[in-house]
Amino acid sequence: MKSFKKFVSASLIVCITTAGLPFSAQARMVATEEITAPASPSASRDAVNQFLARDEVRQAMLGQGVSPQAALDRVAAMSDGEVAQLAGRIDQAPAGGEVLGLLFTVFIVLLVTDIMGLTKVFSFTRSVR
Repeated sequence: MKSFKKFVSASLIVCITTAGLPFSAQARMVATEEITAPASPSASRDAVNQFLARDEVRQAMLGQGVSPQAALDRVAAMSDGEVAQLAGRIDQAPAGGEVLGLLFTVFIVLLVTDIMGLTKVFSFTRSVR
């Protein structure tokens, strides 16, 4: 037990001593282009290609008369900036995942109105009134 206490106290001494050492930090001006530029163009291109590979997106393209292979070829011909802009808009597309955010917002609004006593939707809430 005594050796364990020595080990713990020695570890704490080392940790507390190193916590007091100064660490270096760097600061510089960052251009807007550096922030808005995608981290890696291939990641944006992969995200767009994965979106186009989904079955519901392929069916929607075929319904519009666009071949899925032609869409992939056009994505390959796009510049990195265009692909990054398209990848940023994927969540807003009808086949994207925007429905979950809408459902969450509706749930929160109903929950707040239920707590305020304006509605009685949920049985687990108690009205303030």
